[in-house]
Amino acid sequence: QVQLWQSGGGSVQAGGSLRLSCTASTDTVRIDCMGWFRQAPGKEREGVATFYRGDGGTYYADSVKGRFTISRDNAKNTVFLQMNSLKPEDTATYYCAAARWLPRSTCVSGGYGGFVLWGQGTQVSVSS
Repeated sequence: QVQLWQSGGGSVQAGGSLRLSCTASTDTVRIDCMGWFRQAPGKEREGVATFYRGDGGTYYADSVKGRFTISRDNAKNTVFLQMNSLKPEDTATYYCAAARWLPRSTCVSGGYGGFVLWGQGTQVSVSS
């Protein structure tokens, strides 16, 4: 009943920028937390950035702090991930995720265990 629709991604040179978008197809179902996760081939899924609806609390992986920014469109159930100063290490499939009734502490922990709704994923490739 709730779906996440991702857009953005692509290929970019190191130092470039990309912006990912994710929209939840509901205005009636409560969503406490939305976030971005990524997974590179052969590696574990990693939390990139999350956004807590209640107070705007955020989580950023240390590897992306200062380069990535998660934001929300207040008019829609949409979150963005602005990725600047991209590095080859950022190459991965990026997934949008959402969780209902997720505590703030869990939302901003960077873990993915509480997320049930997932987008289809989008590839981000950064070349040097």
